[in-house]
Amino acid sequence: MDVGVAEQSRAADAPTFEEWATARAPALLRFGYLLTGSQHAAEDAVQTALTRACEKWGRVSRTADPDTYVRRMVVNAHVSAWRKAGRRELSVADVRDVPPSALHGDPADRVATDDAVWRMCGGLPARPRAAVVLRYYEDLEYAEIGAVLGCSEATARSYVHRALTALRAQLRAGEHGHD
Repeated sequence: MDVGVAEQSRAADAPTFEEWATARAPALLRFGYLLTGSQHAAEDAVQTALTRACEKWGRVSRTADPDTYVRRMVVNAHVSAWRKAGRRELSVADVRDVPPSALHGDPADRVATDDAVWRMCGGLPARPRAAVVLRYYEDLEYAEIGAVLGCSEATARSYVHRALTALRAQLRAGEHGHD
């Protein structure tokens, strides 16, 4: 098969940026929210990443996995915004409509637990927090996490391990503080 024909065939099969972005935007926003802890910061990071992806769609669409490439762009956009701000922001729980079937027990307990988890995760550095979100929310393997964060698989494992160690220490300190 002629290489030129193979390129044309692949290009014809690739979705347009608009098709891809429409299909992936909700997942990218969820990822952004879990990464940043703020709906507004998530929207900003995703918008920045999608703007850059649109500008470079010819190259992005030819990568082995455009989703991973754009997730990396979201992480980079968040880190850049965080560096520009020069400080960390603490997020507060958003009030969202949750279907009754998703609630187990007292809704106030669920909100309190979710808030506590977000506050604890908010205290983690950006890259370990991103690694935990990718591992336990996006359900990615360590090699995929490394690809998104631009590091080796071993470094991704280290980020997750250190983040979990820090979260466990915070939990223990909280338990001892309430005795």
